[in-house]
Amino acid sequence: MLEDENLSHELKLHLQGIGKYVAARDVVQFVNSPEIKARLQLKKGITEHTAHRLMNQMDKRWGKDPKRMYFDGHEWEDVVDYWQNKFLPAWEKWARHIRRWNHDGTEDKRTFIATANGKTNLCWVEKDEKATPKAKSEGLSAMYANFISPDYGWLQSKDLRQTAGVVFRAGKSCIRKNLGDFFLMCDGYFNNNNIIAQATVAMDILQKDYPDEIHVLAYDNAKTHTARAPDALTAMKMPIKENKDFGYLTHDGIKCHMRKGKFTDGTAQDYYYPSDHPKYPGWFKGMCVIIQERVDKGSDLPDPSKVKLNRECKGFKCKPGATHCCCHRILFNEPDFIIAISENNGYLEEHCKKQGFSCWGYAKRIYREFPASTKDADLEQNMLSAIASVSLLSMCRFAIRADHFMDAYRKGLNGAQAAWAAKKYRGHRVIPEKIMEEFDKVHNTNSM
Repeated sequence: MLEDENLSHELKLHLQGIGKYVAARDVVQFVNSPEIKARLQLKKGITEHTAHRLMNQMDKRWGKDPKRMYFDGHEWEDVVDYWQNKFLPAWEKWARHIRRWNHDGTEDKRTFIATANGKTNLCWVEKDEKATPKAKSEGLSAMYANFISPDYGWLQSKDLRQTAGVVFRAGKSCIRKNLGDFFLMCDGYFNNNNIIAQATVAMDILQKDYPDEIHVLAYDNAKTHTARAPDALTAMKMPIKENKDFGYLTHDGIKCHMRKGKFTDGTAQDYYYPSDHPKYPGWFKGMCVIIQERVDKGSDLPDPSKVKLNRECKGFKCKPGATHCCCHRILFNEPDFIIAISENNGYLEEHCKKQGFSCWGYAKRIYREFPASTKDADLEQNMLSAIASVSLLSMCRFAIRADHFMDAYRKGLNGAQAAWAAKKYRGHRVIPEKIMEEFDKVHNTNSM
């Protein structure tokens, strides 16, 4: 049949008109139409089995629409340095004081889409079709944020009357907690104030129901989780010289001065000239003066009166290990500035958030099994039902997998090697010390 080029062309146009998600029955419908049956001199129509063979002859294969994951740089040099020198040591420090299951909270957010496009899609695709990045579906969406513990599951009170879980609509005018009477008006984005409000609810639950345990609320490294106070110390936007306009706007639109820093002896350092200064009344001093004052107080820093210092290296991309290359880097590494930055106890990119990601992935799989709907009420009900379906046993298993990844990173494996090791030793708590030798042996990397 497909040897007839005209007929083959008509069939392809017919399928193209249906759209991307064609099925074998669409081929059956086309061929079994009176006009085509007469042209082919068919007494009986074709079956779906025959349609499958025709689709294969057109170089189409039945399967999922290929999608490509976005590369998020979770093995960039700075990220590797972060997880090896900050995240993993911090996690290991806490692990010594907690029970077998990591007794902490892990917080993440996920979006659920209320359209058929949010479901798993199977279709006929060209055998050589390449995967392309796919944006999130359009339509109604809701987001859910909560803490996860392999000890207790989703963070909620023992009587189930209070929860730290938050349901909100991105871009809409309110955020509300799905249980209890907590109601928070906002601009539709889960900002730092909302993070603090949610953490307050979480701490109230933990203090009431689990007062005899130490709890660590660990966040991922999203921008909303690292916001500073309006007057917090930061060198990023500091001018190098005196400036009368430098300051920070509060949420009310009022400009405020940056808070005072500290010299090495613990005394306060004001970054602004006094209001009665003869030349710069109330002006910001500038980074050169700030650094000079620290040198005069005994800090081991480059002396701006003797060495020319640039404001910052191009794009603030200083050489690895450099600490005194520019004014921004010098102040960035000063103790009082480091303290002002949110403590680096957040999760590193991708792999060591496995427990949280796995829970969300499990919930999304269950969500896709619900009948497709574009109703807002169905979206929320299905989303909460899917989230509630994640069992405590599954969370424990996801936690073990996350431990495997972290242990593999400690032993020097990269992402691909860690995934291989986690799969091979899925029933173990830790990865063998000689895992690199075993990996090389299996993959013949030593012979290359």
